[in-house]
Amino acid sequence: MISRNILIIICCLLCLLNFDKRVVIAQDPPVINCGNSPYNPNTTTGKNYQTNLNFLLSTLSSNASRATTNGFYNFTAGNGNDPSSTVYGLFLCRGDINTDVCAQCVETASRRVVEYCGPQKTAIIWYVYCMLRYSNESMFSRADQNIKYYIWITQNVSDPERFNPVLGDMMDSIASQAANDRSGKKFAVNESVYSPFQKRIYAFGQCTPDLSSGDCENCLRNVIVDLPSCCNNSPGAIILVPSCKIRYDLYKFYNTVTPAPAPAPTPILLPPPPPTPLTPASNTGDGGISKQTIVAVVIPAAVVVAIVLFALAFCIARRSRKRYDVIVETTVRESEISMVESLQYNFNAIQVATNNFALGNKIGEGGFGPVYQGTLPNGQLVAVKRLSRSSAQGVEEFKNEIVLVARLQHRNLVRLLGFCLEGKEKVLIYEFVKNKSLDYFLFDPGKQKLLDWSRRYKIIGGIARGLLYLHEDSRLKIIHRDLKASNVLLDQNMNPKIADFGMARIFQIDQSKENTSRIAGTFGYMAPEYAMHGFFSAKSDVFSFGVLLLEIITGKKNRSFYQTNGGDNLLSYAWRQWRAGTPLSLLDQSIGDSYARNEVIRSIHIGLLCVQEDVEQRPTMASVVLMLNSYSITLPTPKRPAFFGRSRTQSLSEELPKSDKSTSTKSVPEQSLNEVSITELYPR
Repeated sequence: MISRNILIIICCLLCLLNFDKRVVIAQDPPVINCGNSPYNPNTTTGKNYQTNLNFLLSTLSSNASRATTNGFYNFTAGNGNDPSSTVYGLFLCRGDINTDVCAQCVETASRRVVEYCGPQKTAIIWYVYCMLRYSNESMFSRADQNIKYYIWITQNVSDPERFNPVLGDMMDSIASQAANDRSGKKFAVNESVYSPFQKRIYAFGQCTPDLSSGDCENCLRNVIVDLPSCCNNSPGAIILVPSCKIRYDLYKFYNTVTPAPAPAPTPILLPPPPPTPLTPASNTGDGGISKQTIVAVVIPAAVVVAIVLFALAFCIARRSRKRYDVIVETTVRESEISMVESLQYNFNAIQVATNNFALGNKIGEGGFGPVYQGTLPNGQLVAVKRLSRSSAQGVEEFKNEIVLVARLQHRNLVRLLGFCLEGKEKVLIYEFVKNKSLDYFLFDPGKQKLLDWSRRYKIIGGIARGLLYLHEDSRLKIIHRDLKASNVLLDQNMNPKIADFGMARIFQIDQSKENTSRIAGTFGYMAPEYAMHGFFSAKSDVFSFGVLLLEIITGKKNRSFYQTNGGDNLLSYAWRQWRAGTPLSLLDQSIGDSYARNEVIRSIHIGLLCVQEDVEQRPTMASVVLMLNSYSITLPTPKRPAFFGRSRTQSLSEELPKSDKSTSTKSVPEQSLNEVSITELYPR
């Protein structure tokens, strides 16, 4: 009986000890900077630099898993023989988290920073629990404040007269405490009551531990001084610079930090007392109680009391956690409301920005409506899409979807900056992308020469990374449904940005996770399982990507290719050339002889893998990105593409040259010509 109760107590203790160990590593980093700092222009890496960068990131990730005392590590990869390929890097974990959380965060950041920032020589990425940074210039032991980000809740506190002075005193104390932190973390937290109703403010500040005390304090104070201008009266804010950061909020968002305990005093050793002789228990009838009886009664009673106490503690902890979750949910909801308000524009402002939707400002016509160039009052150029048909959603649902899409940020996605919703008018406001769409260059004989092979390969890689983010790394899983050349925009550096990636969600097209009763997409890019049966998945986007990749290589449209090549569409023609061992004949002649042969052949190979008829045989976008960036991976043999043209039924059993690993001796059966693709979003 006693042993059973002891087991129950142990279980309760384990539950209590592990109850609040919640490790949450954010899927998406709150802030990314890909080489836009004033002291380091946005330049691309060479092969040696990329090799050193990969080694650096691997080293940072492996060192994060070790028990570091201050959650900080820096490293330099390279040698003195080639200074231009040397790369410097560091990570910093928040001072209140343990090694396991730090290791997970740094590992995620080291993988994602390359996907987000591509081949840039300098980058910095902030997650909730860690920051990772690399550059071709040393940043160690210097206070860097050239990059600065502000994040705040736009609503006001109820009692600013009391709130602001208390916050100022807290921050002043934090700057001093962090700079002189004896633990070596350069980290400090603080909390204070600011109202008669015991409302509290919670805050922390942190520097990179390689700074001197003076540099750390100056960095924090230079950040704190910005609070009144950026975040006045806000109930919560974060300011980030590369060398330090601060945050405050009305709920306790950090773990309790306790100072290192003082060393225990040396015990004084005393001789053991003499043994007490054992006296047998009295079993006489004089009314005495034996020791065995006392043990049998007292121990079970003590166990019962202990169980009750642990149960009470468990209930109290659970109730406290519920209250904490309510506070967090309320804060998140308030933040979303604030975001909606910050994104919403009135229709008059949009009319002024576009000169009342003047024809001269029209820059395109999409499936969801015309697009106009506009200029906001602050001088920012924007692209304004005036939706031509009504959404099936109500006003609040429409706003919620806008917020979800606006939160998706990646260098290869067009950013949604705002919206307008008045009466029947629904308008979306996007960042303005200077160089129009990919098809503007790709299919124009006069402009094709501007897209040399290196630019085309860069565009292919960027589109792949953007799709990977939509499929796997965004807060929603998004299937684009209409990926094509006209939905890929090019910025001033010819970097690709995928557009219209949230339209299925915003318009709430009648579809479920697995199928749809309403086909939406563009003929020639649509996957067969979607067009014929209404089934879609992320592999439908992979199919569209394969078609687009082959268009980028050939400079030919899939649909027009069918009309000018004797019944062959682009996919069947590419398959024939691949089987014949002449894949380079697909390359756009305007490129000339300036191309990397291995890159072209590998890209064609990947394109054919993406357009295979069997959905399961198509790679994921994660695999595509890996295949594009690594030549050590052996690619599988592509199978017949979907919609293989039957107008040419000659045998295709001839093998490729033995040097090509992608040989096949199977003849390809006839199949009717058709084409298809899809897209959708649903919460993770």
